Amino acid sequence: MNRPQRTLKTAVEFSGKGLHSGEEVHVRVLPASPETGVVFTRSDLPDSLPIPASIAYQSTGELRTQLERQEAEVNTVEHLLAVCSGLGIDNLNVEVSGPEMPGMDGSSLEYLRIFREAGIVDQRAEARVFTLEEPIYVRNGKATLVALPVDEPGLTLQYIAAFDDPAVEGGSFQVRVSPESFEKEIAPARTFCLASDVERLQAAGFGKGATRENTLVLGDPETVMRMDGEPVRHKLLDLMGDLRLLGADLNAHVIATCSGHTTNAELVRRLVDLMQQQETGGLITRETGLDIREVMKLLPHRYPFLLIDRVIEIDGYQRAVALKNVTINEPYFQGHFPQAPLMPGVLQLEALAQLAGVLLLRKLEHTGKLAVLMAIDKVKLRSPVSPGDQLRLEVETIRMRGEIGRVRGVGSVAGEISVEAELTFALTDV
Repeated sequence: MNRPQRTLKTAVEFSGKGLHSGEEVHVRVLPASPETGVVFTRSDLPDSLPIPASIAYQSTGELRTQLERQEAEVNTVEHLLAVCSGLGIDNLNVEVSGPEMPGMDGSSLEYLRIFREAGIVDQRAEARVFTLEEPIYVRNGKATLVALPVDEPGLTLQYIAAFDDPAVEGGSFQVRVSPESFEKEIAPARTFCLASDVERLQAAGFGKGATRENTLVLGDPETVMRMDGEPVRHKLLDLMGDLRLLGADLNAHVIATCSGHTTNAELVRRLVDLMQQQETGGLITRETGLDIREVMKLLPHRYPFLLIDRVIEIDGYQRAVALKNVTINEPYFQGHFPQAPLMPGVLQLEALAQLAGVLLLRKLEHTGKLAVLMAIDKVKLRSPVSPGDQLRLEVETIRMRGEIGRVRGVGSVAGEISVEAELTFALTDV
């Protein structure tokens, strides 16, 4: 049996400066219901969408992990996410008043202390777990990551460091992750840079909030480490934060050599691909899934306009996940760019709308009703969907008042978002 999902017992608030931006921000971290995940919201941008801590929203950011959704972004989330990985915290709503999380003391120690004081509680849902069954290898220049299957459940991390400056000694460190080992061996390790890189980084706009207290300067004789191998341990801290973007606990042995956020993210994408293959292949099953016959009992749509093949997960009336297998036999491919067939964006939106209908119509009081689409807002078509793709659809309820429901939907292929929108429905009598 998997461990239970967890969240905080009470909300917490704190402030601090971003390590790179130097900007003072205020943060509120609130408990969240099961299956929410860790979600960031820019409180200074009232119309911005929440940003899930998912690899689907990770964007390229030098020296830190960056999440982005439309106009909103949140940087340097890895130190907080590392605590979520280390302590097994699954569900949080994080409100931040600026574009970068506070750097605190440059490690995860302050985040860990704050979360411990707030209290951590179990929830009535099992945590998601992905067990790696085949090796994965990622390489980017001299940076490599190897993830290997393990005989016993759990995560073991190993980091091997070598620095460009010959005056700075490398090293390695290995840890089997547990709340105890994370708190003792990883959480206190502070961020670092090479003394030879300071001027370049400052000229590029980084490190505006860095101080001698929160940042190690390797190669500087005045730098004092708080623990042996502190830079290598911090690299493991970053890796733990980035692995939280998987959205599941990982059973594997991961060996990293000179890797950073870019290669970490690529590893997570590969893991997501494998995890989704297991889900869609039926190797991972959820009791709440619906086959096509059950879907047709809820929806009035029929071929060729039924755009859902299978619902793989439903969380109450809050969230649903489904699949659409896109094949060349779809009738619209005969006339929609037949030389370079693409699934029309309006049909991707329709697929999201149908899944939203499944979610909303499951309530007993909605039996016998139709979910009629009234409005579509904040539409973004990001990447093409072609024959042979498997479109993964996810919707979540934003608001339900009387006969009016509003949902947020996202479609993706192999972890890359293809469409997102907010949809408003009226539930009417048949």
